[in-house]
Amino acid sequence: MKKKIVVFASGSGTNFEEIARKSKENYIDGEVALLISDRASAQAIKRAEKLGIPSVVLNWEDKKTAEEKADTILKKINPDVIVLAGFMRILSAQFVSKWKFKILNIHPSILPAFQGTTKAIEKAKKYGVRITGCTVHFVDESVDGGPIIAQGIVLVSPYDSEEKIREKVQKLEHAIYPWVIKKFLEGKIKLSEDGRNVVILDADYNEDEKIFITNPKIE
Repeated sequence: MKKKIVVFASGSGTNFEEIARKSKENYIDGEVALLISDRASAQAIKRAEKLGIPSVVLNWEDKKTAEEKADTILKKINPDVIVLAGFMRILSAQFVSKWKFKILNIHPSILPAFQGTTKAIEKAKKYGVRITGCTVHFVDESVDGGPIIAQGIVLVSPYDSEEKIREKVQKLEHAIYPWVIKKFLEGKIKLSEDGRNVVILDADYNEDEKIFITNPKIE
């Protein structure tokens, strides 16, 4: 029986679609059982329809009620992993604690740089960084502060527009996020005793392409 993935998304859903496609191709040993969104107009919902994946929209105006409904849905599905893919709501500490170390998020920066913002790429451009990227981490009660699982980097030219940087980072996200989900469902991602450091059991940390990558080719 395939393991179950539930994805939360608010926007275009490109990461959601990439995860779903990698699942259907059996790269990820799990199926996307449901998409949950807080926006009826989210492009992610249309992508789900095309892929034959059920979706549900929850009104997040009342956060407590929305999280209670989400929790009820999740308990029925009993997912092996919950994936935040461009979900623009901050989950409460109470919700996170119920599903702790089962919720993953991807942030478009090398955390802790440009933490806790939806404008990480814009800020990176304005700051003049020459290296940026993305970070996949466990979700905890903080904002973008959970234990880091994997990070990938892209080089930034001073001539790159914000949109060009976004394209580079997004391409990287599409490679690294499915890879992390794959490893998670294989049981190869472990937390150290201090609860802060994460180890991917079959990863060679001396090989740049495995964890810190400049070219989004993982496997």
